This record gives sequence, C-alpha cells and structure tokens, in this order.
Amino acid sequence: MSEVVYEETATMIAAGELQSFVPFGREHCRNHPNAFNLQLRELQPASELWSSDGAAGLVGSLQEVSLQERERESWQLRKGCKGVREEDVEFEEELYAAGTVVVWSQGSRTQASNVYKAFTVDSPVQQALWCTFAVPQNKTDEEEVEQTVCIVQSSCVNVHTVTGKDFISPLPFQVSNVWATKFGLLLERKNTATDAQLSLPGEPLPTVFSMLHPLDEIAPVVCKPAGLFEGSHVQYASDATMKIVFSCCQPSVVVSYDTVQGIHSVWALRKVTQDERSTVLRCTADPVGTPLGLMASGLLTSHLRNISRLDSPGGSGATGLGAGTGTSCAVGPGSPLHYSALHSHQSRIMTSSPGFHSRVHSPSISNMAALSRAHSPGMAAPSFSGAARFNTSFHSPSPRGHHGVIHSPNSTVNETMLVPEMEPIIPDLCMEQLWSETVTAGCHRDMSSQACKVFLTSDLCENRYLCFLVESHQQLRCVKFIESNNTSQLIFTSVTTIPAKDAEPLQNIGAMLVLEACGSLVLYTGITRVSKVFIPGLLSPTFSLTNHLSHLSTPVENVSTPANSGSRHLQRMDEAAMPSPVSELRGPNIKHHEGSFLEDYTFQHATPYIHALRDPVCNRVTLELNSGTMLRISIPEIATSELVRKCLQAIHFILPKEAAMKVLVKWYNIYNAPGGPSSHAEWNLYVTCFMTLMGYNTERLAWTRNLHFEVPLSPVIAAKKARPSDGGSEENLDYLLGSLYHRQMNSQPVCYNNTLTTETVTSMSPPSSPSLKLDSSAPLFPHIPALFYVLHLLYQELQLDELQRARASSLVCLLQQLARDLQLDEYVDLYWRDYPSLISGFTESCVIDQALIGQMQRPSFLRAEPPCVLSWLSSCLRGEENPPFPCLPGISQRTRLLVLSYALYIIGDVNATSTAVSKYLAKLSPGQKSYAGEPHYRRQSSVNMKFSSESLAEQLVVWLTSEGFTLKDLESVPFGVALPIREAIYRCREQPCSDWSEEVCLLIGRQDLTKQAHTMTLAKCKASVGSGLSLEPPATTEADEEEDGMLDIIQEVTGLIWSQDLRVQEVRRLLQSSRPARVSVVQLPEVSDHEYIEEKENKLLQLCQRTMALPVGRGLFTLFSYHPVPTEPLPVPKLNLTGRAPPRNTMVDLNSGNIDVPPNMTSWPSFHNGVAAGLKIAPASQVDSAWIAYNKPKSPELANEYAGFLMALGLNGHLTKLATLNIHDYLTKGHEMTSIGLLLGVSSAKLGTMDMSITRLLSIHIPALLPPTSTELDVPHNVQVAAVIGIGLVYQGTGHRHNAEVLLSEIGRPPGPEMEYCTDRESYSLAAGLALGMVCLGHGSNLIGMTDLNVPEQLYQYMVGGHRRAQAGANRERHKSPSYQIKEGDTINVDVTCPGATLALAMIYLKTNNRSIADWLKPPDTWFLLDFIKPEFLLLRTLARCIIMWDEILPNAEWVKSNIPQIMRGTFDPSEDINMETMAQAQDYITAGACMALGLRFAGSANSDAFDCLYEFARSFMKIMSFAGTAAVQTGYYNLQTGLSMILLAMSMVMSGTGNLKVLQLCRFFHKRTGGEMNYGFHMAHHMALGLLFLGGGRYTLSTSNSAIAALLCALYPHFPAHSTDNRYHLQALRHLAVLAAEPRLLVPVDVDSLKPCYALLEVTYKETKWYDETTVELMAPTMLPELHLLKRVKVKGPRYWELSVDLSKETQHLKSILSRDGVLYVKLRAGQLPYKDDPQGWKSLLASTVNHRNSGVRAFEPEAISTFTSEPALVSFAEFFCKKSEDIKHRDDTLVLFSAMLYECVTQECPEMLPTYIAVEQAVGALRRGDLLQTFPLWQMRLVVELWDSRVLRGPANRHNALLTSEFLPVMKNMADVALDSWLKDNSSVLRSYMRGEALPKNGQSIMLACFLVYRSIPCLRNTHAQLESCSSFGDLLSRSSELRIPLRDLLRLVPVLLGSASGAQTLLGFPLKAF
Repeated sequence: MSEVVYEETATMIAAGELQSFVPFGREHCRNHPNAFNLQLRELQPASELWSSDGAAGLVGSLQEVSLQERERESWQLRKGCKGVREEDVEFEEELYAAGTVVVWSQGSRTQASNVYKAFTVDSPVQQALWCTFAVPQNKTDEEEVEQTVCIVQSSCVNVHTVTGKDFISPLPFQVSNVWATKFGLLLERKNTATDAQLSLPGEPLPTVFSMLHPLDEIAPVVCKPAGLFEGSHVQYASDATMKIVFSCCQPSVVVSYDTVQGIHSVWALRKVTQDERSTVLRCTADPVGTPLGLMASGLLTSHLRNISRLDSPGGSGATGLGAGTGTSCAVGPGSPLHYSALHSHQSRIMTSSPGFHSRVHSPSISNMAALSRAHSPGMAAPSFSGAARFNTSFHSPSPRGHHGVIHSPNSTVNETMLVPEMEPIIPDLCMEQLWSETVTAGCHRDMSSQACKVFLTSDLCENRYLCFLVESHQQLRCVKFIESNNTSQLIFTSVTTIPAKDAEPLQNIGAMLVLEACGSLVLYTGITRVSKVFIPGLLSPTFSLTNHLSHLSTPVENVSTPANSGSRHLQRMDEAAMPSPVSELRGPNIKHHEGSFLEDYTFQHATPYIHALRDPVCNRVTLELNSGTMLRISIPEIATSELVRKCLQAIHFILPKEAAMKVLVKWYNIYNAPGGPSSHAEWNLYVTCFMTLMGYNTERLAWTRNLHFEVPLSPVIAAKKARPSDGGSEENLDYLLGSLYHRQMNSQPVCYNNTLTTETVTSMSPPSSPSLKLDSSAPLFPHIPALFYVLHLLYQELQLDELQRARASSLVCLLQQLARDLQLDEYVDLYWRDYPSLISGFTESCVIDQALIGQMQRPSFLRAEPPCVLSWLSSCLRGEENPPFPCLPGISQRTRLLVLSYALYIIGDVNATSTAVSKYLAKLSPGQKSYAGEPHYRRQSSVNMKFSSESLAEQLVVWLTSEGFTLKDLESVPFGVALPIREAIYRCREQPCSDWSEEVCLLIGRQDLTKQAHTMTLAKCKASVGSGLSLEPPATTEADEEEDGMLDIIQEVTGLIWSQDLRVQEVRRLLQSSRPARVSVVQLPEVSDHEYIEEKENKLLQLCQRTMALPVGRGLFTLFSYHPVPTEPLPVPKLNLTGRAPPRNTMVDLNSGNIDVPPNMTSWPSFHNGVAAGLKIAPASQVDSAWIAYNKPKSPELANEYAGFLMALGLNGHLTKLATLNIHDYLTKGHEMTSIGLLLGVSSAKLGTMDMSITRLLSIHIPALLPPTSTELDVPHNVQVAAVIGIGLVYQGTGHRHNAEVLLSEIGRPPGPEMEYCTDRESYSLAAGLALGMVCLGHGSNLIGMTDLNVPEQLYQYMVGGHRRAQAGANRERHKSPSYQIKEGDTINVDVTCPGATLALAMIYLKTNNRSIADWLKPPDTWFLLDFIKPEFLLLRTLARCIIMWDEILPNAEWVKSNIPQIMRGTFDPSEDINMETMAQAQDYITAGACMALGLRFAGSANSDAFDCLYEFARSFMKIMSFAGTAAVQTGYYNLQTGLSMILLAMSMVMSGTGNLKVLQLCRFFHKRTGGEMNYGFHMAHHMALGLLFLGGGRYTLSTSNSAIAALLCALYPHFPAHSTDNRYHLQALRHLAVLAAEPRLLVPVDVDSLKPCYALLEVTYKETKWYDETTVELMAPTMLPELHLLKRVKVKGPRYWELSVDLSKETQHLKSILSRDGVLYVKLRAGQLPYKDDPQGWKSLLASTVNHRNSGVRAFEPEAISTFTSEPALVSFAEFFCKKSEDIKHRDDTLVLFSAMLYECVTQECPEMLPTYIAVEQAVGALRRGDLLQTFPLWQMRLVVELWDSRVLRGPANRHNALLTSEFLPVMKNMADVALDSWLKDNSSVLRSYMRGEALPKNGQSIMLACFLVYRSIPCLRNTHAQLESCSSFGDLLSRSSELRIPLRDLLRLVPVLLGSASGAQTLLGFPLKAF
C-alpha cells in the first residue's frame, strides 16, 4: 500500500459561509397535508379521510405515527442540472423522503429553497432517488434521456418523470436496496431465510436485477467475475453474500461487498453482449454435461419468467389461487420439476405480478400492460410473499432422473416438449469484475468491514480515486484508477489508506474533506494532505490528541466508550450483531492512550464537535455535530483571479505531477490561510510565492519587495466571496502575510512587531549585489527555464484578448526578471518593445552560479528567439514563410484559433484546420508527462469539410463556429488581428448559404437567418405562429359580439396582403351563421296577420337554406388558423336558424308550427358546423386523446357537431393521437353521424399508409370486405359509403389488388332481395368508383398484377351499359337472388354506375395523357347517340377526358370550345329534327366540364389567362340567365345554375387563397339570391367557392398533386344536394375532403428586429418546362408562391433587405418547413433603408443612392437622422453623443466631421461593427502624434491593418471591393503615422544608432518613441546584427543583407539614412524622394 503524502501539518485554512442547515423537505412536510398531519384529522370524520384506503381505518394510521417518524427521514442533495440559461446561478437540489411524502426542492446561495415537486404515495417510502432512463427513439439510434424521481415502496416503484409522465412498476419480490445507474435502476432482492433450501445446488436464484425503463420487464443481471483462468464464466448475479454498496454513472461502475470474505470489489456495468446473453440462456454453467443437467438449468431460467399462463393480459387472478392450483399450473406433469413442486415444504402461493409484460415480447399489448400495471390488484395484496415469483420452490431434479433419463435420451426430448412455453427473461446488463481488495491479515473476520460510504474523487493533477470509508476500521481506502483509452476499461493501480472517521468529496475543487478520529477536519487532494480546515465558532480538538492519533495504526474509535458511541456507529454494530471488539484489541499499546482519550472526550462533551459529514455539492458540505444540529460550510477555491488561475494551469501543465502537486498545495495553503488576503493582493501574493519557490529572496528584490505596499499593478476582478478579515491596516496585514509565508517556506523565525515593518519600509536603498543570488535548493529551481517559457506563451495568449491584456502588464514584470536572470536578451528586448515605459524602470538581475546552471533542465523548446504571436501574424500577412508557432494545449486556445484562422484565410491552406495543423502550430509537451491531447485536437477540428469547394471565407466562418467562437469573442480580439476575420464574415454575410446552422448565422450577423435556423431546430414549435411573432388576433371591441368562429384570422398578415380594402371583413360577414337572419317582408294591405306570419316564416325557411350551407365555406376560410388551449374545449359557433323582422326586430322562428319544416333538417348542417370548427385547429398545435374526449358534448343534440369535429381532427392529422380504445368506444355507440365522421377522419389521417388496424375498422362496415359466411351486420347506408371512401383514402395510390377488385365489383353492386342496397344506390356506386380511382391513382396501364381484372374495360362497360357479368369471387353467394323491389334485368343500370366508373377511369389515368382511354370519353358525335346520355354525365366525361389529357389543357376559350362536338358548333339545317333543348343542355354541361378541368389544371396557380377565360364563360352564362328568353328556358334554370356553379368553383380553384375581387363579387351576388330555384346545394357550392378563394385566411392554396386532384374530385363532385338531408347522389361529408388538397404556400417576410410582418421584394425563378423557358418574376411578398416543384430558386432581393436565396433545385425541404410554419421568413433591413410601408418609392433612404460622390454624401449626411435608417442601438447612440455639437464637448469641428464620416461609412457600407475599428485606428495614430503612447500595442494593430490592406491592394484593384476598409480613411491615417515617425527619426537618428549598437536603452521619452518606431517599422532585434548592416557601403549591399533579416522594403528605406550616413546622400542615391513610400 502506498503511504499518504503528508504536507505541512501545521497549516490551516479557513472555511467560509457557515450556515445552519435543515433539510427544506422537513419544513415543507410540517405544512404538507399528508396523513401525519393530525390536526386535519380531527376536523374530519374518519370515513371521509380514509375513503381512499377503504378499511385501513384511523387506528392503523395512528399507530404509524410514532416516535420513530423522525428517524425514518432521509434526504440527498445534488448539483442542479437544469441549466435554464448558461450564466444561471448554480443551485442545489434536495430530495427529501419521510413517511409517505417525497419532496423535491431547489435552492441556491442567493435564492431561498422552493418546492419543485412533492409526491405522496400510499405506503411508507423505503427509498427515493433520482435516476435517468434512456428512451430509445424509434427511427434514430440516439436515445432520449428522461430525468425521473423513483420512489420505492414495499410492493412497487413509482417513477415520475420531469415531463410529467408517471409510471408504477410493481415489484415481483421484496427489495432490499435500489441503485441508480447510467442505464436505469438496479434492484437488490432481499434474501429470505428460505432461499438456501429452495435453490438448486447447481444454481441459486439471482439477487441483482435491472430495470431499464419503468415499462420494461425487471431482468436479472449477468455477472462476469474475473477468473484466475481464461474461461471465467458468465452467470446470473446470484451470490447471496454479495451486497452492493455504491453505484455511479460516470464511469459506469458498481462497488459490492462480500459479507463472507469481507472484501470489496469493483464491477463495470454495461449492456450485455449477444454471446453473453446466449451463454446465460443456454446455461452451460451446469457442471454435469448431461442432457438432464442442461435441461434442469434451462428450466430454471425459464422458470424465472414464472408461470406463463398467469402472465396473460388478464392474468390478475392471483387472489383466488390456492397452493394446489398454483403449483400445478407451474410445471408440466412429466417434467422433473413435478416431484419437487408437489412435495414442497411450505405451500407457497404462486403469484405473478399482473400485467408484467415486457415491451419486447408483446408489442401489441404494451399500452394495455401499462394500464393494467397501474391498476394492478397484486400491488395492494400484502398477503402474498412478493418474492414468490422468483422463489419458486425448486429442489434437486427428481430422483427418478438418475436411472430413467440418462439411459434414454429420447425421453428428455419429450419432457422438454411438455414444459409449458416459458421463454426465459433476457438479461439486459452485465457486471464485469474490474478489481477486488486483497484479503489482508489485518481484516478481522468477525468484524464487518463493509464500507458505509463510497465515492469518487480526483486530485488537483487529475488523478482519479475511488474511495471507500470502512467505519469499523476508521479508515478511508483510496484506490487510484486510470481510464484506459477506450474509456470502457478502468485500470486500478494502488491502494492508500487514510485514517478517517468520515469523508466526503468536493467535486469542483478536486479535493476531499476528511474527518479524523479526533474530530478535526482535514482537506486532502487525492491522497495528499493539504491542511486542516478551521471552522470559526467550532473549537478544534486539542493538539495533543491529534499528535497521538496520527501515529495510531489501530482503529481506536472501536473502544466502546459512552462518549464516542455515535448513534450511527452503534446501529451498524447491532445490524451486524457484532460482539464488542474491545477485548481483542486491548493490546499494551492502547492502554495508555485510553485515559487521555476519555478525558479529552469528556472535556469535549460540553463543546460541540463534528461527528459526521454528508451531502457534498460542488465545494459545499454539511457537518453533523454531536448535538444533532447541522452546519453547511463551503471550502474556498484555489484561486479567484483569472490570471493566477491561468498561471497555475500552465505550471500544472509543464511540471511533473509531484512537483506540480507540491506547488498547488503550497499555494492553496497560503492563499486560503485564515483571514486571507483581499482579492487584489492575490496576484502579488502569487508572485511572491512563486518566486520564493524558485529560489528568489523576494525581500531583497526591489520590485517584489514593494509589491505589498503599492497599489496592485492589475485590478484583479473583485473576489466573489468576502473573506472575514481582521482589523488593522492593509499594510500590516499584507506584510504579516508575507512573513507568515516565509515562516512556512524557509522556516525562518519571524517576529510580529511594527518596528520590523517600518525598518523594511525605510531601507529602500538598493541592496548590495552579492546577496541577489538564487537559492538552488528551492523546489522549482531546476524547472525555471521551462516555467519561464510556459509563462511567456501565456503572455502571448493574453495579448490576443483585449479583456485580459491589462493583466499581461503584471505578468510582464515577472517575465522580464526571469528573462534577465536566464540571460535571454531577446526576450527582454521583446518585453521592452511591448511596454517601453514599464520595463525601462527595471534594472536588477540576480546571479545564478554558473555551476548551478547545469542543474536547471533547459527544455529543448526554449529557443533564443522569442515566439511573438503578433509578428507571426504580421509575416503571415506579408506572405513570408513561418515556423510553426508553439502553443500550450488547453491554455493558449486563442493563439491556436487565430494562428489557424490566418493559416486558412490568409495563407489559403484549405487543410490548415484539419490535417495540416502541425505546419502552423507546435504543441508543447512536458518532457515528464505523456500528453494524450493530440487526438483530442484532431477530433475537435475534423469538422466535416463539405465546404472545400466554397470560398475560404465560408470555410473559415464555419470552422470558427465549430470551435465555439462567437461574436462576443470577436469583440475581444484586438482590432488589427480581427480585421481578416471580420472581412471573411462580411463576405459571407453578402451571400450566405440557406442551410447554415444557427451558430454560423449568428457569427456572420444575419439575425434573420439565425432566427430562421432557430425555428427550424425547435423540434416541436409549439404554436407555429407564436414563435416570436405576436400574431395574436386583436381583442374584439364589442364585448357582446358573439363567437362567429372567424376571430382567429391573423389580421396583421391579411392586412398586408389586402391592404387597400376590407375584403376579409366582408367575407366574415357573408360566412357568419351565428346571428339571426334579417327577414324583411312587406305586409301588403290585403294580407292578414296570420298569413303575414306564414309569409315571414316561409321567407326565413328560404334564408335558412343559405345559412345551413355556410359552414362548409367557413371551414375552408378559417382553415388551420387556431391553436386550442388544452384546458378549454373548442369554441363552436352556434348555427342560428332564427330570424329578426324589421322594423320592430321581432323574433321569427321556424318551430312555431305555422309551416311545415322538413324533419332532421339541421342534422347535416350541424355536422358541417362541427367540421368547420374543428378545421380551425392547426396541424402544429398540441392535441391529445384526452382533449378530444374532453370536447364531447353533454347534450345529445350536439352529437352531430361532435361527429363533424372528429372528422375535422382527422383532416388535420390529430385523430392519430386518439387511443384505439376511444375509437371503438365511439363506434359502438351506433350513432350514424359519429361513425361517418370518425371513419372518414381516421382514414384521412392515415392517408396512403395501408394501416392494418384502420383497414380492419373500415372492413367491418363494408359487407363486401367481410368473409361471405360472416354475420350480416346492419350498417347504415351512409356509413357504408364513408367506409368505402375510407378504404380509398387509406390505400391511396398503392394499387392494392384485393381492394381494387372488391371496389370494382361494388360499383355495380346489384340491389339485394330485401330492402337493402335499394335506396341511395347512386352515392354508394359513386363512392366505390372514387375509392377505386384513389387506390389506383395515376397508375394508368401499369397496374401491377391486375391485368386479369380488366379494370378499364369493366369500367367502360359500367359507363356505357351492356350485359351484366357474372359476379366473380367471394361475394357470389350474396347476389344470387334478385331484388323484389327493383327490376333491373340483367343489364347494367348506367344511371347508377356511370358517374363512379367515369371518375374512376379519370383518376386511374390521371395525367397519363393516354389518348385511347380519353377517346372512350369523347361526347357522342351524332344526335341519335346524344339522346341516350344524360347531359350531366357529359360534364363528368368531359372533365374526365381533360384531366387524363392533362398536358393538353390550355388556358383559353378556344380550347374550352374545342371540347364541344363538331355537330353542335355548325349551323343547323332547320329541316332536321333537332331537339334544341338537348343541344343547349349538352353544350352547357360540356363547357362546364371543360372549365372544371381547367380549374383543376391551374388550381392554386392564380394564372391570369385561365382566370380571364373562366370569367368570360361565367359572364356569358349569367347573361343567358338574366334574359329569361328562349335559351334560358331551353337549357333550364337548374342546368344553367349548375354549370355556373361549377365555373365559379373552377375560378375559385385557380384563384385559391388570393382573395380575387372579381370572384368575390360573383360570390356575393349569388349570396344575395335566396328565392326560387336557389336551393341548399347551390348555396353550398357558392360558399365553398368563397371559402376556397380565401383558403385559410389567405395562407393556403390548392396543390395539383395527384392526391390533391383526387380530393378535389370527391369534394367538388358536380351534383350538389337539393336539400339539407339529401345524400342520394353524393355523401355530403365528402365536401370537406377539399382540405386534403390545401397546402401552405404563403411566404410572409417578418422583420427580424421588430418581429412584425412587412413587405419584401422576392425574385422567383421558374424551372424550364415545355411551355415556357426559365423565367424570373418579381413578387412583392407576403405572397403566394407557385408550386415548389415548378421553381428553381426563391430569393429575397435587395436593396432594402439583406439578400437571401433558397435554392430549390437541391432540395425543397427547407422551404417546405418554412411554409408549414406559417410561412414566416425572417428578413433583415439593411442599414440606411426604410421598409416599403414607410417609403414605398425608396426616395427617403439614406442619400447614398442619390449622391454618388462620397464627399458630398458625407457633407449632406445629418447624424441626427441616423435613427430612421438603422436600428443598431450602438450606431444611434454614437451619433447622439459623438457626432453632435454640444456644450460639454469642446471638440474641434474636424473631429466631429471625422466621426460623422466614420458613421456614414459604417452605415452605407453595411458594417456597423467596423465603427470601433475606425475609432481605434484614429486613436492609435492620434496618440502616436501626441507622443503619449505608454505601450506599443496599438501600433502593432495598426501595422497589421496596413499589412492586410497592402496585401489586398497588391492583388490588384479587383480585390479592393472585398476589403472592409475601402475608403480614403486608411491611407490618410497611415500617412499621418508615417509623418510622425519620420519627423522623430530625423531629429533622433542617433538614438536609433545607439540602440542598434546594443548600447544602453535611452531615457524614458525617447525610449517610448524608439519602441514605437521599431514596432511599426517591423525591425527585428538588431543588437547582434548591427555590425553586418553598418558595414554595408552601398544600397545594394543593404538590400541583400536585409532580406535575410526579413525587413520589408518600405521600412528599410526609412533606415537607409541612418545606416548609410547622411540623409541627403541617401536621397540622391535612391534617386527618388522618400515621400513616395
């Protein structure tokens, strides 16, 4: 065993934040109205209270309330794991259980605890724990994790998920303990005494079981012990001596304790592999290889599944089973189990927990299983032994087995056959043994050494330990372990024992708190002792005791003295029934301690002391005191300053582990000493500590000595915690610390008096030099060079972060000292260049003996030339080759990001971020430690490079995002370094890809795209409109306005689409049916009052025909516009059939009995009303089964409405959520309407899925689909029609052979012998035809496997008539005897079959352009034949023919007329006998049919040619109607009106969703006509047209897909009902199928800043087709898009909005999902532009467009007006404060002008984020000119900007527009800088010369300018190279030399005068003036 590392024993740290702790749950329970609240009990009679438990009675409950109540409470704490926001405060969660109540609460330091959830269960809670279950997702492999609370009771486990699901899983046995693991729950079975005699000798019963999900079966766990030999076999975990003591999710391990051997083992928990599973199930574990052995053990496993017969779904019959029945059904009579089962020692009752079915084995009943599980009676039956299922009485195989079985193998086979079919339980998890303790001699067998606490901890150097506290031995055993590379294996290395009474880990500071036997708290990190913990207010036990105990190796605590017999300890001893161990331990060595020990304890009894620790969360832990009170303390962190933390990280990285550990522990102790430093002194303290550890004497060095007294150099962020500080001044305290420090470090004696302090302060004279030597014995002395280099790299990292740069200056002091002492001059020079004024003040250096330098380990990576990030980046911009830059993994993240970004974007290496990283970055690896980080980097940056072809800018942006780089990070990158990244971002912003992720869009600053991507990623966007849009309908003004069902149309959108007029309000007025109608009838003088009332009622009856037809149109108008509230029923507007008569507004009612009203008149209209209400529900809303049932009306008269509501839910897809149980429930009611609505709804929801369960549902209602012998079911005719259409919908487009065959024969179903099939045969035949068409939709002649059915020929025969064929197939029996009512003979009744057959042909050959079929449908071309065909059928034939010849439909009148046969078009010979009526009707019907086809062909396209053509026909029809002359009489009003209605519908199909005014006028015109021939059907047609015109409030339009055409043919079948109960030719419910043709195609641009819909210009490009070339049109959105398959791309055009293009040639899914979410397309206004609403012509936009000359544009630019052009708050406030003349700012005018110009440029160039860069450049140059720069950093940035600009300009003027700084601003600034530096050089060239000769640096003022010059001119450190340059005689020499030094030419020319003598000579030598450069 390795020993504990003891660091300084005398140190002490202070704990913070003492609070007394009381579990919040206890407080809550006090007020919780649970069973133990007796006060309540007395108020109520017992019967009421206990009605829940029946006879449990008051007495029983009172007995439970006893004194033990408080003892039974338990709680656990954990870190809150629900991050609402990233920066959320960390909080703690507590789970408290007492009695039957479990309370889950949350609270944090800043916020009081509050209850999150509280649960009350039926029986006392045994255990409550958190657990996560993985729910496998069906389609994908990833698993969704569900957070749950599990509450264990004696008979079941309640599982409550965070999302609100509740499960109850019954337990099949008694459970002793439950453990949460990564996979689910582990259950330990309670060992009963009978186990031993029950189990087989070969194999005992399993003891550990797993439950992976509350709905899963509880399965035994397999264990794989580590065997000594290879074949360590797999077996069930059935060792009764094994107790689990700990489980953990990350890593997934379980720790168990063997009660016999007294050792602990660690097991890895994982899923079972396939072979292990099969091994266990085959059970080869039996030692005897006989068939019998095999069989017996196989039986055992199958027996675990228990009695399978009882496991049937209804198997809850456990209560009545006697022992006999139970056993007899357990085992087959011939099996070897039989004997033992009968002679069982105790008559056990075999029970099975009912409903115990796993999801795996019975998918069909999983829902039922869950139901039965929740109400299972087995749970509440305590009389059965819960373990019976697994404790089946089971002895050795029967004796007769010995002679019978072995000799005849055959019998085995038989017997196996006889065993009832019991499949074994398949195990899910496997425990694999990883490690076991060695059995040591010190282990006393009779003394239980079971761990009472196990936890994982890690130390400061990331070593991980598994610790278990063995209380009886008072020791903590720590086992170090390593995760191997494949993370699944853990390797355990060494064991260390720490004497401890209790211990707890502190997760986030890498430490653990140990309570020693003497009662003192000690902090350990891993096994290294850090220090004692001092707790203010608690006396630490006396030190003498501590000293004794630290040497004691025996567990002293076992001495049973009254003082220390802590209650916990006693209990444990009782449980194990241990004799007192004192006698064995009384060795001579204990005797003399005992006295002192007792005295101490008696002395302490008065004072509180700690006797246990519990509930660690992060760095907080609870102390339990002996008095029973609890305190919660927090242990301080290792550092609060970011800089100190980074330095510690770097040190930790480079040093060997032991050294690093020493440093960290030292620092921790100093930093956290009681009354520790104030936060700003932290850095100073750190420097002192660090340098002392390296061997410096910080007292002697001037600058470190002053550290304590100066104001600190860096304002470190104030600490988060206030330390309890003592009185006294800062100086005293700081000094004292410093000296206290030295006492610890060098153990020098120190005196705390003020004289010393003052002395030190006064003696500031520089000390004598010999004393400045380094102490080579210091612990870090050998590592100084490595540490220096690491800190230098850290310094470079800080340079790249504006927020950290202030700290770099404090770090630089430390670095320059180390650099001087290591004699690294170039480093010192670099630091001087960065901070000239700071560094020139330091002169001291310390001497390191030459002899000792050998002791230092100079790492290979420390080079003489210092690595400088900025110069690396700068040479990158100049295009020079660079060595890879060194970087610290995990610490220099910024360096890595920026270096690789430059490599990718500036150098243009596409692989820089993936494969070629090592070209640009050199990773440091500490010599002493293998760093496994390399693959980690690889993995991070291997972003799938799809973008290689794209530009570098896109690649850079995508890579940065994948690295987690955000805009916030970019703001902290210095402006020069950031410029290339900004440029790349700017380029990407112009043309982004539409499919970039949300993060990329955020980085490039396209909020519109971000928002779009965000809504895309929201899995289920709750209310699709509500996603950030406030598109709520406005509150109605009049409170008394009745609900007309149309409130939810979104006003904001319709107001933009139809901004000029109030057409939407007009449509609402036309379609409202909830207010009484106005009945105005004038009473003529000769009419009596009674007749007048009748007249009024008759007029009302006519009006009601219209009112009843309105809901069909209203459903289409309000389609999908509402998101229901799940707690309220759906509001259904009333269907109001009363009237009001003016002038007195008297009520007119149809029910007065004055006139005859048809019966059931309102049943269908109220059905339609229900559909209209249900269709408002949007498909995206949240609807569940319970809500659907909740809407069920109480009164029977509303049943029809509910039926319609169900159908509507099907049409919008929500009916799939209705439980099958409820569907059957509705159907068994036998309500005709409900059945129709439900069948059609379910089928629409399952469109084209061939769903079997729905097919069964429909088949019951269709006699033809039932077997011929089945019972005749009395199904109402309309329900049969609905079921037939349902078959068509469910099998749409599948070409299912059997269904097609049945439907084909059903078209011509003959009437039956009784009255069946005689009424309304037409609608059934039509339905069969439509269904057949849908099943074979668009298949044409390639119907697979149906050639023998001759479908087209059979349909043709149905269409034209002829001899009926013999019925084939199963239904022959049915149609033997003819009908007694209808004599049809043996010919087909064409009047019945023709419409269905015609439409079936049309749908089968839809769009196939099959001319031969189409010719069958031509209208006859002789008068004779014309007489044989109904004019109505001509309409259908024409329609059918045209949609078969789809591509020939042309949108003009010639094409329509071409459908009329030649003979009708010519002039007529009067002598011929022509029936003019026939001709006129035929012409009109053919025209109507052609118009209808035209409407379908151009549905939803808003094609203006098609519309004009249809409008002309409508006008001509209306002309004919208005002349009551010959033509109208000939055709007949009804026929004309039918034709006109069809043309109106065709028009509204073409203009669907557009709300065209002309169509609206026509609809309104027909709305007003109520008398005469205008019947219910025509009104329905006209209002359907109105509904289609405003489909979904203008958000939806019609599709022309095959499926949509089929739906429209069903819905707009040209025969409308004559009155409201008429279903003879066509079932009214089918009118609503038009919804299936609707698709959202409205694109609504929404301004991403204001979240309001707005106008935007779209450019829509059509793909090329055979009718037109690729064309582009401009549309003003919000607008309907054409069908997506016709489009190539959709683009938001500038100049007002940022461009955004969606390419549809790749994939349409993106745009489809946008459209389905209300079409919200986020757009972003460009700066300087106004929205179209405010500025329709674009004249008011920023003057940039009108004034093209830059300067005049700037002059004309008014900063005040900025707020109208940009919404960027930063720009607006900049204009406000910096660009206005004001009293306070006495600025010169030129700066104001400059600022205005900058602002103008930012706004016009669309890059507001460049404003800070402009200002920074201006400030840098200004400071340079004034000469008050203190550090050269801004000049570095300026130099990078100039170099980027040069590189862009050098590539040619073509590239200039890509650069961000395009204006004249940069050249002017650059010139100013040059002039300033040149003028300095002119006067001070001597300073430069002396610097180059390596003489001492000049004094302060010159020093700063010199550094500026060197940095800006990029002159390298020339001290040693000067000689070479000075010796140059000519310019040529100079050039050749300088190229080696890598000085840019332009900067070299500046040096020429200095190097080659006089300035004039240089100029003449060059022959051109310097100014050119």
